[in-house]
Amino acid sequence: MYSKKQYVFDGRKPVNVEIRHYNQFDFPELIAIQKESFPPPFPPELWWNDEQLENHVKLYPQGALCIEVEGELAGSMTALLTDFDPVHPEHKWQEITDDGYIRNHKPQGATLYIVDICIRPKYRSLKLGQLLMQSMYERVVQDGLERLLGGGRMPGYHRFSDKLSAEEYADQVIAGEIKDPVISFLLRCGRTPVAVVPNYVEDEESRNYALLMEWKNPFNQ
Repeated sequence: MYSKKQYVFDGRKPVNVEIRHYNQFDFPELIAIQKESFPPPFPPELWWNDEQLENHVKLYPQGALCIEVEGELAGSMTALLTDFDPVHPEHKWQEITDDGYIRNHKPQGATLYIVDICIRPKYRSLKLGQLLMQSMYERVVQDGLERLLGGGRMPGYHRFSDKLSAEEYADQVIAGEIKDPVISFLLRCGRTPVAVVPNYVEDEESRNYALLMEWKNPFNQ
């Protein structure tokens, strides 16, 4: 079982947090956090349900992480193992995650694929997402995997889609000319771009695009 306790800072005040595996007792709160984290126009049918969460803890509990802030559940991150061919990077979220049910989890896969990450809005200033991402990097190293991989939404793209292609938008975010809530966050977490993927997930703000981003295991090159 994975458990990591440390402090983060809320302004100048140290705040105790714990990262651990989530379990069935956490399901109601995890679903509530999804609703807070992904409000409309994000499709409600993409929020977690009990069957999906049950599969996460049964099929790959190592990839089912949550974070608590002084005892209150504040966010979660979910992953599965898969195979990835960098020569053919395009795919859909629904296909690679089995619509979030992860029944296609491959125990011998060399790529840790991020299914989802969400943080309760009131806690986002504490940089909890970066702590969860770091914990997943630790899993990559611990298990000798090749990489962590996932598609990053581009929720700021809808404001530029009439004048920039998705690739141009991603390039400007990477260059620091535009700030995107998700892609800029992933860059701060150490992720690097692989490819812009069309029709990745139904997402009006991103115009259904995502930027596939990875973190390669520095001990397995």
